[in-house]
Amino acid sequence: MHALILNSGMGRRMGVLTSEHPKCMTDISDKQTILSRQLELLVDAGITEVVMTTGCFDEVLVEYCDSLKLPLNYTFVKNPIYDVTNYIYSIYCARDVLRDKDILMMHGDLVFTAEILDRVIKSEKSCMTVSSTLELPEKDFKAIIENGKITKVGIEFFDNAMAAQPLYKLNREDWNAWLDEICAFCESDNRKCYAENAFNRVSDKCLIYPLDFKDELCGEIDTPEDLEVMKARIAALEG
Repeated sequence: MHALILNSGMGRRMGVLTSEHPKCMTDISDKQTILSRQLELLVDAGITEVVMTTGCFDEVLVEYCDSLKLPLNYTFVKNPIYDVTNYIYSIYCARDVLRDKDILMMHGDLVFTAEILDRVIKSEKSCMTVSSTLELPEKDFKAIIENGKITKVGIEFFDNAMAAQPLYKLNREDWNAWLDEICAFCESDNRKCYAENAFNRVSDKCLIYPLDFKDELCGEIDTPEDLEVMKARIAALEG
């Protein structure tokens, strides 16, 4: 299984915190950044192959990953037009190294527990993390659940939906179907939407099931306010 970490975004909502490095390198404790925590959890879970998309500060990011000296094999893929596209195009840029693989996909600003990651990896079916207990967010991802399966993911959905986070385990058949549609979108110059827009077109072929993390720690850091909340939760969790 290959981990795909999407780190091409500019993190504008973080203000000065992303003025010299990508958002994923933001400190979340005295010892860890968002990214170092993700990577250490991947190592603990037995993952060895990491595909990482990059954009702004790509050289800083590569050097940082090397400095961690973790037993991981990295493939870095830069989105050359990261400032005018969304991560759907970053995935497209990495398509050749992602095809025909089982994929563990996550956004680079996502914080989660080892327990959630273990459940995701061990899922026999392709899955996405959702919460049946959290309130539906106004601006973040929701997943529509129909007959026990996720049929749509986006920020605009509220009916029959659960709060969702971009942590996926994708078996290769499902992933290939999604990746084919991602390629079709990008090759028709539809590069500014979410990759999930492509999934919504092929959810009858890319079969993704909800994995409910309820109130456990699994969330993105989009703003300085999110960062402070996440720091407090991590400190409470880890004592």
